[in-house]
Amino acid sequence: MWSGDDIYFMKLALEEAEKADRLDEVPVGAVLVSEGALLGRGHNHPVKLNDPTAHAEILALRSAGAWAKNYRLTDATLYVTLEPCLMCFGALIHARVGRVVFGASDPKVGVSRWLGALEDANLNHRIAFEGGLLEAECREQLQSFFRRRRSQH
Repeated sequence: MWSGDDIYFMKLALEEAEKADRLDEVPVGAVLVSEGALLGRGHNHPVKLNDPTAHAEILALRSAGAWAKNYRLTDATLYVTLEPCLMCFGALIHARVGRVVFGASDPKVGVSRWLGALEDANLNHRIAFEGGLLEAECREQLQSFFRRRRSQH
């Protein structure tokens, strides 16, 4: 089901998540790719930046948009270690990203639970969502972070 490219780029997203972990941010990483070329990357950074929008996906979109000199990233694929939230989904719609591949699902704030309702919203763009790529690795990275935080308190 997953291509070699899919696995390669999700591993890059895991590397980005590790950067967030080293900063004591929730370890989520993302990379944006088009036609095999890396356009942008990002990792969670809301705490240190005091910016609630500084999610990995948003920072990867900003990075790619700056590189492409265009906010439209038509048909690009976003690889992200955790299922995107509604805020990030909105940004992905505006950027016209074609596909999202995520590792671990997020039952609390993940967008998957809303996709049915959003289908009825008559959005001007559709995104293909695929989850579960390197899910165990992505989930373990997050769980390890939260175990460490709980033991510190």
